[in-house]
Amino acid sequence: MTTVNIVRELHPVRRINLPLLAIVTGFCAAILYDPTLVEVMFAAIADAYLQVSTFVAGTLLLFFSLEKFFNFDLSEKLKKAGYLQVPIAAALGALPGCGGAIIVITRYLTGNLSFGSVLATLTATMGDAAFLLIAKEPSTGFLIIFLGFFIGSITGWSVDKIHGRNFLRPKPQNDLNEDETIETIENENSDLKSNILDHIWMIILIPSIVIGVGIAFQYEMDEFLAVGSLSSPTTLIGSLGGILCLIMWLSPRFIPNLPKNSTNNRNIIRRTISDTNFVTTWVIFAFLLFEITFHIFNFELNIISSQFSVLLPLIGVLAGFLPGCGPQIIITTLYLSGAIPMSALVGNAISNDGDALFPAIALAPRVALVATLYSGIPALIIAYFWFMFLE
Repeated sequence: MTTVNIVRELHPVRRINLPLLAIVTGFCAAILYDPTLVEVMFAAIADAYLQVSTFVAGTLLLFFSLEKFFNFDLSEKLKKAGYLQVPIAAALGALPGCGGAIIVITRYLTGNLSFGSVLATLTATMGDAAFLLIAKEPSTGFLIIFLGFFIGSITGWSVDKIHGRNFLRPKPQNDLNEDETIETIENENSDLKSNILDHIWMIILIPSIVIGVGIAFQYEMDEFLAVGSLSSPTTLIGSLGGILCLIMWLSPRFIPNLPKNSTNNRNIIRRTISDTNFVTTWVIFAFLLFEITFHIFNFELNIISSQFSVLLPLIGVLAGFLPGCGPQIIITTLYLSGAIPMSALVGNAISNDGDALFPAIALAPRVALVATLYSGIPALIIAYFWFMFLE
């Protein structure tokens, strides 16, 4: 079995249906328990789309445009960097999204990089959650990026110094096709293939960005846009946008025969739609969790979290051990909602490895385990330092 086939076998897209089914079933059960939750859920979906997804889409459009304009071979530069591999790997990991970190992992698996470089990129990466944080709190997002780069570089250099640059170095794998491996990992962001839905998606996004900016500046957008008996047009537009994102991302996972977009499609608009749908799905799940919990049990999650505040940095770090970007997006959404403190977000950002952990698990499980545990050390130190002295 080839390297790429192994990754395809182990990639979680084929296993994610049951957890997603459980989540969707849980929300359906909540509606049956209390039919009044329908209105709450539509409001939560609209809030998630207008307050988060619109900014994520705008950030992605800008990022992908810059990425295409300044295109150069990061992989080749990393291979020839010598002792500068560690900070370059950390810089690639710190880039929003998982693309940079996946490049480092796939290059490591060819035997060209040190273990410290892998640890640096996994420590620095925040995955797709970085887009969400930059969109909503740019100063916090860039602070986390710089912190990840700095901690990742120090950690990577330290490990290379202690263990040597050949520690856990794999034998070269000449059959490793980097582009195919990256394509396989990026399938987590693939969604329903439909040019018509893509056009509708963009049509909804344009006014939604205006509405989202207005809401961010505390304007009562419903008062500006209300027409006749339609008193809440923002909820209607936000619900349509959010539901469309859910349909496009979830439907291929429940109906395997539906056509999915190829991750080889590097079109800026298509990449933006695909990645935004992925982020939006997890953000909507988080928003629904908050609103349904509050509605049914009549309490705020941040009140409960304050009673266990000393454990929150640890929880953030442990959540970071989970592979993939979904759990990390939920942690970031919890922070943005005020449910968890900055220390928990910092711990999660340092410990989480995003989608980059998948090829490591599939092809070098020992390396993946050791790197994950090692990244947890600086994550705990920084998270609890922040908790005790900066909060």
